[in-house]
Amino acid sequence: MAIARQVLCLSALFSLSHALSEPIRYSVAEEVASGSVVANLAEDAGLTPAQLWARRARLAPEDVPQHFRLDPGTGRLVVAERLDREELCGQSATCVLPFELLLATPLQIFRVEVAVEDINDHSPVFPEDQVTFHILETSNPGSSFPLEGAQDLDVGINSIQAYSIAPENEYFSVSFGSRSEGDRYVELVLGKPLDREEQAEVSFILTAVDGGSPPRSGTTQIHVVVLDVNDNAPVFTQERYIGKVLESAREGSVVLTVVATDQDIGPNGNISYQFSQVLSQSNSAFSIDPMNGEIKLTKPLDFEMAEKHELSVRATDGGGLSAICKVLVEVLDVNDNAPELVVSSFSSPIPENTLPGTVVALFAVRDRDAGANGKISCALEDLELLFTLRPAYKNYYELVTVSALDREKKAQYILTVTAADAGSPPLTTTQTFTVDISDVNDNAPIFNQTSYTMYVRENNIPRVLIGAVNASDADVGPNAKVTYFLAPAHPTEQPPCSCISVNSENGHVFVLRPLDYEKIRQIEVLVTASDAGSPPLSANVTVHVVVVDENDNAPLVLHPAQESSPVSSELVPVSAEAGYLITKVVAVDADSGQNSWLSYHLLRATDPGLFVVGAQSGEVRLKRQVMERDAGKQKLIVLVRDNGQPPLSATAALSAILLGDFSDVHLQQSSPAMEDEDGSLTIYLIISLVAVSLLFLASTAAFVVHKVCKRKELKAGHVLYGACDLQSGLADAAAMGTLPRAYCYEVSLTTGSGNSEFKFLKPMLPNVPPQHCATGGGTNNEQDLPYDPITVGDMAPDNPGTLSAEQINLFSFN
Repeated sequence: MAIARQVLCLSALFSLSHALSEPIRYSVAEEVASGSVVANLAEDAGLTPAQLWARRARLAPEDVPQHFRLDPGTGRLVVAERLDREELCGQSATCVLPFELLLATPLQIFRVEVAVEDINDHSPVFPEDQVTFHILETSNPGSSFPLEGAQDLDVGINSIQAYSIAPENEYFSVSFGSRSEGDRYVELVLGKPLDREEQAEVSFILTAVDGGSPPRSGTTQIHVVVLDVNDNAPVFTQERYIGKVLESAREGSVVLTVVATDQDIGPNGNISYQFSQVLSQSNSAFSIDPMNGEIKLTKPLDFEMAEKHELSVRATDGGGLSAICKVLVEVLDVNDNAPELVVSSFSSPIPENTLPGTVVALFAVRDRDAGANGKISCALEDLELLFTLRPAYKNYYELVTVSALDREKKAQYILTVTAADAGSPPLTTTQTFTVDISDVNDNAPIFNQTSYTMYVRENNIPRVLIGAVNASDADVGPNAKVTYFLAPAHPTEQPPCSCISVNSENGHVFVLRPLDYEKIRQIEVLVTASDAGSPPLSANVTVHVVVVDENDNAPLVLHPAQESSPVSSELVPVSAEAGYLITKVVAVDADSGQNSWLSYHLLRATDPGLFVVGAQSGEVRLKRQVMERDAGKQKLIVLVRDNGQPPLSATAALSAILLGDFSDVHLQQSSPAMEDEDGSLTIYLIISLVAVSLLFLASTAAFVVHKVCKRKELKAGHVLYGACDLQSGLADAAAMGTLPRAYCYEVSLTTGSGNSEFKFLKPMLPNVPPQHCATGGGTNNEQDLPYDPITVGDMAPDNPGTLSAEQINLFSFN
């Protein structure tokens, strides 16, 4: 079997006579955006887009990852990912990415090379932010001091072109050039003798500029410390050291030794070695003995990562003078890399009715080693002989089916491909392909319950989660993906309730808007679970959504009515015994259950000890017998509270009049109107007080002027301020029935009166409309009035004498 496969491979390679002898060459700038068009590859290859599609054209790169892709619709070659020339080719002057255009039917190969052009995308970078030099003051003008130059990852004109210092000084200038073998150097050149006593230190900025457009630059701080003596710097025995080492060399192996000499003696002749900081991390794999200059490995090297390592070693004597040499370490390849198998495409699962000859996978093999270490052969392990390997081109292979598949016999095949190189000893790599055989959609979803009941509290927040339905499908893949949706219970019914929603992915059931238990108590919806097969299969389940009551309605007082003003009064005889039913507070609550259980409480009363309220019945009864000290009019406020959490409440205002006979009823019923008029009467009295005050000032002035002339007349006389109708209080009282008819009262102020009292006068003009006049304001403060308090005579025929205490209270101005 192995011999037959090798013959097939050779046959395929000899059939490549149609491949182009000369590659198709393009160029593209680095860092172009992904998807940028390089060229029309189909046109340059003499093909049309239709031919590309028909002949199964694809790109066969020689390296991974794939940097370009072919647009089969237009035949254009486009950039598949961002290209970084420095990452792809390092410091190489040219950067070419080769690959092949592979046509499968019939097999034809076109070699393509794309040159990646450098752009100025890197700035020069110095190895150190600050460099310190110790220079003898005896140094002669023209002396040069080597610098570790900046590095620029760009190449050609985009690399470093010039150096400059700023600010310019009279001591130093910078020299930049090339030596043999293309090595560039950067040196500070002393232009004027140094004098430590005149200036002990010199500092300036060294700037490296590349040749890009626009140019980029990098800087480092140069600090020069002037020394007294030590006039000889170290000198290396070679300007450039070259060492070779196997990539399998162990840690601690000596690569080479650098040697520098110094003509000075004593401390100025003692030399120490150290690496100069460089831009790359190559030196992290090496260490140098500061005393003898031995360079050793600190970690294993990898030929495939870097074939050469360039180091810079600085030798510094005890006086601070130094010299720099270059060290080039070449890495020698060994067979330390196993073959790599890179899968370009892999189809799994595949239907069980797949035809023989179907390509399941396309992969390429490669080995990073060189020579015989990089030659690879492949073999497939398949005991059932249902699959085989078929060479495609060069290092590409196809994994194809050779017979019909049956999922009922076996649902999965695990295939192993082994790639071995020709090294000594050979290295191998295995790649496992797990090929799943897909099923057909022959199972409908099944709910884990025959029906669902879910609960939600009324006044819920929008989109509240109340539960979930769950259905499973015995199929696999897309055929087992279940989605949920609401559906009418019968095809002829209206769409399902818009207040319920089900998540199509996980079956979560949501209530979309707040519900009111008082309007709706239960919702029934039908949820359908459907799989993603073709055609899809489905199942239904009924979901009952039960609304749970919440205490969101306060009690409503039906009796006594609270809208009337004033509040209606209940009549209570003073002879009533304890337990006498005065009235009953009737209230209802729209909620249900314990949220509608109402209790009644006496919240406030004129005499709290006189009444009691039934907690359950709402009946207002006398708690004790009425006493003389009890107020004639009682005001009560009853609190009605439900049993919810938290409880809601309402209040009912009641009025009870304690009466002994009908006249008391009449008086008590009129008193609210009188109380309403108190405010108006007080306003009138305030206006009158202001007028009297003004009149008092005028009278006082006149009194002072005429005091001498009319003393006796003023003592005997009296001042009549006018007649006034107490229109607001008394007229309304008569209208309410408190007084039998309208009266007009004459108010006079006399001197020598020792008390203040009201007396009824006989009517002067019965049933005459009230007269409006300016009247003197009454006050009980004798210091504010020049006269004695007002005395009113009672002229009523049937009511002689002064007013009683209750009557005075009735007409009180306060």
